[in-house]
Amino acid sequence: MAFPRSTALEFLRRAYEQNRVAHAYLITGPPGSGKEMLAAEVASLVNGTPAKEVFSAKAREIFVAGPELKSRRISIQQIRELEHALQMRATNSRRKVAIIPDADRLGDAAANAFLKTLEEPPKDSLLLLLSGLPEALPETILSRCITIPLAADTHVHSKKQEEELTKLLQQAARQTGWTVQFAYRLAQQFQQLLRLGREEVKLKTDEAFEQEQLRYKDATDGAWLQDREQYYKELTESLYLERRGALVEALFAWWTDVLRASNDIAVRSMPIAKQETAALARRFSTSEILKRIRSLEELRDQLGRNVHEGLAIEVAFLTIFTA
Repeated sequence: MAFPRSTALEFLRRAYEQNRVAHAYLITGPPGSGKEMLAAEVASLVNGTPAKEVFSAKAREIFVAGPELKSRRISIQQIRELEHALQMRATNSRRKVAIIPDADRLGDAAANAFLKTLEEPPKDSLLLLLSGLPEALPETILSRCITIPLAADTHVHSKKQEEELTKLLQQAARQTGWTVQFAYRLAQQFQQLLRLGREEVKLKTDEAFEQEQLRYKDATDGAWLQDREQYYKELTESLYLERRGALVEALFAWWTDVLRASNDIAVRSMPIAKQETAALARRFSTSEILKRIRSLEELRDQLGRNVHEGLAIEVAFLTIFTA
């Protein structure tokens, strides 16, 4: 299960306070998940260096070994220098921190050399490996790290779209006649929210891929860039499906609130729409509300089976939003 960065940081903070910090963590996640920021925050926690300075020349007892520009690999020489630095005694009771961005770019020799450090970590050291492609790391390294998977930071945008959907539903509740035309129009508005979500996700992943192309186009082969292009395509689809799922769950929350109001239950998932859901509870019987919830369940199942998205939504809305 992937965690928001704030949740992962709190987990590590508690571990630090209880003196249970492991010697090595593998922080994984897609672009925008905050891998570098979490590494900086954890380094700051155990080392005392301000998080904003962790990746700068001001940092003390913090050592970073990222891919070299030309080879696009982390060399064995970099690992040897890092190991030597970690063997030095820390000052002022600081913990020494090694950060390896893009750890999946460890060359074979470098990976083998670093494995020794993982097996026998220097005293008072913390090893932080970052990777968006942990599958490329040797199993011997994976097995010696505690993996912390981070979720993509899509919450803010998803929240905005859920708020827009809530407004649409509030307007729908005030509509006196739920005709076929009305249901169809609402389905179109729902799909527009989905399109906006897909566009936002694609813009973000396209930007991340373009940055990789600009940075590495002259330093790696075409096959690697093709692999990354496919990775970003799959990431775009995955993030979009997360957003679509969040909007469908918002529909469930709405109609569950209507059912609660129908049964005089005070708890609400959407308290901001309490008045509108209560009005629908007076308008429909319990069986009619349950019928709409079951239609939503069918919609969720159909979307999970990759049926035609637009058609499935329109059919469901014609059942849910006609009186």
